[in-house]
Amino acid sequence: MTAALQIDHVSHNFGAVQALDDVSLTVPRGGFTALLGVNGAGKTTLFSLVTRLYNNRSGMIRVAGHDLRREPSQALARLGVVFQSRAMDADLTIRQNLIYHASLHGIPGRLARPCIDQVLGQVDLADKADTRVTALSGGQSRRAEIARALIHSPDLLLLDEATVGLDVKSRAEVLALTRRLIARDGVSALWATHIMDEIDPADDLVILHRGRVLRQGRAADIAGPHGLTRAFLDLTGVAP
Repeated sequence: MTAALQIDHVSHNFGAVQALDDVSLTVPRGGFTALLGVNGAGKTTLFSLVTRLYNNRSGMIRVAGHDLRREPSQALARLGVVFQSRAMDADLTIRQNLIYHASLHGIPGRLARPCIDQVLGQVDLADKADTRVTALSGGQSRRAEIARALIHSPDLLLLDEATVGLDVKSRAEVLALTRRLIARDGVSALWATHIMDEIDPADDLVILHRGRVLRQGRAADIAGPHGLTRAFLDLTGVAP
C-alpha cells in the first residue's frame, strides 16, 4: 500500500546552517506517527518543505504517492495542515472561515455547506458553526483548525505542535480527536511534538534531532525497558 507520506534523503540549509540533514521517514496510511524533537530539531522546517512553503532541492517527498516536485497540485490536494501559529481569521465565524477555505480548494458554495457540516460534526463543533473564532476556547479553536484542514478530505494531516499554549484538558481533547479521526475515518497523521506524554507505546515514532532522524519505529521498541525519556536522552544527549 502506498504510504501517506514518504520522505527520502531530504536536506535543507539556511545559508551556512544545516536545518535538515539527509532526512528519510515514512508515515503509513491510517496511522498516527509522532515526530519527536526539542525546539530547533527541524520539525517546522520539515513541515514547511512538505507544504511547499520551502522548495526541496534534494531528495524526494511523496504525498499519497504523488511526487511533490513533479505533481505539486495533486500532492497538496491530499494534505491537510494545522500549523503551530493560528491560521483562522479571528473576526469571522467558524463557518465563514471554512467557506473561504473551501473556495481555495475549489469547492463551490453549494457543496461547501454539507462539507462544513460534516467536518464540524467530526470535530464536535456543530453547535459552534456561527460563533466567531475570538469567542472560542483554546481547545475549540484548535478543533476548528482541524476542521479547516479536513474540508477537502485529505489523506494526511500534518499537525505542527498542535497543542502548544493549551491547558492539559484541551491538549488531551485535541490529541484524542486526532486519534479518533484516524480510527474512525482512516485519516493518517504526522504529529510533531516535544511532549513525551502525547506519544502512546503503539505509535509509530520518529526522533528528529539537529536536523537528523536518529530512530524510527514503534515507540515501545524505541523506549525499551527504561522508558522513552531515558531512550531520548541516550540518543540525543538532551532532556526533552
